[in-house]
Amino acid sequence: MRKNGIISRMNTVKMKKQGTQSLLVTETFYDIEGEGKYQGYPALFIRLTGCNLRCSWCDTRYSYGGGRLIGVPKLAAMVKKSPYRYVNITGGEPLCQKNGVVALIKMCGKNSPGKIISVETNGSVPVSGVPADNISMDLKPPSSGEQKRMVTANLRLLKPKDQLKLVVGSLLDMEWAAAVLKKNPVKCPVIVQPVYGRFGVDRIKRYVMKNRLDWKVSIQLHKIIEKGKK
Repeated sequence: MRKNGIISRMNTVKMKKQGTQSLLVTETFYDIEGEGKYQGYPALFIRLTGCNLRCSWCDTRYSYGGGRLIGVPKLAAMVKKSPYRYVNITGGEPLCQKNGVVALIKMCGKNSPGKIISVETNGSVPVSGVPADNISMDLKPPSSGEQKRMVTANLRLLKPKDQLKLVVGSLLDMEWAAAVLKKNPVKCPVIVQPVYGRFGVDRIKRYVMKNRLDWKVSIQLHKIIEKGKK
């Protein structure tokens, strides 16, 4: 915990210096989109540093700290140069650097109008004012340990072009999510997938069919691809 605290303080200092014209970045890379409605398409990923949550099954803990400052114009130039149409701004939690993310999206809109920009967010930070083509928002269930941090007001802000992702690790997770969404209906697609290696997609299918839910059942494709490399 002390180590994380030191990293957080270091990142806070960096972020205060960055303003809106640079972002603290863990890595940039090309890969196949593993989740959501653009699943399977090659994309440019911009992984930002820092996260306000500590989900029990997080697979990107290396993005909690460190990183390097990269100017928004330089990142926008990377987007323009990318051979792929899709761009995923992820983390960590990218909206911890919301001003810089918004500046990047706007610059990409001017310089690369053909690109489709997705922002992956964990559901604990307000999504208002983010002009992405696709806000891909999580609803963290009980197995994550962070369900109490969800900003349920975000659910009503999601538009039909956006998506809500449920990564579930138990029957309780699905029951919890169904109850939350009954009280807070969304206009966008709901995509539910299992925590890789911990829960069966067949159990998700049975639950969705039994309860007549309009959820898209899916998997984390990138996990399958990575396993296939071994």
